[in-house]
Amino acid sequence: MKANEIRLKSRQEILDEIDATNRELLNIKFQWQVGETRNPAQKKRCRIDIARLKTILREVDLGINKHLNKKE
Repeated sequence: MKANEIRLKSRQEILDEIDATNRELLNIKFQWQVGETRNPAQKKRCRIDIARLKTILREVDLGINKHLNKKE
């Protein structure tokens, strides 16, 4: 998910997306332990998405980069 797409979402939508991505990461970790999947790129992508979502959520909370939050 791109940062521009995330910035267009409301605070609650971002929180919901963080929750969904955390659940996805947990499922990937379980699959990894069971041996169903061996694709480390999936885990990395989820961790990066969570970090990006949390960063933009923090920007919204602090009022940083408001010029980037414009809905077109």
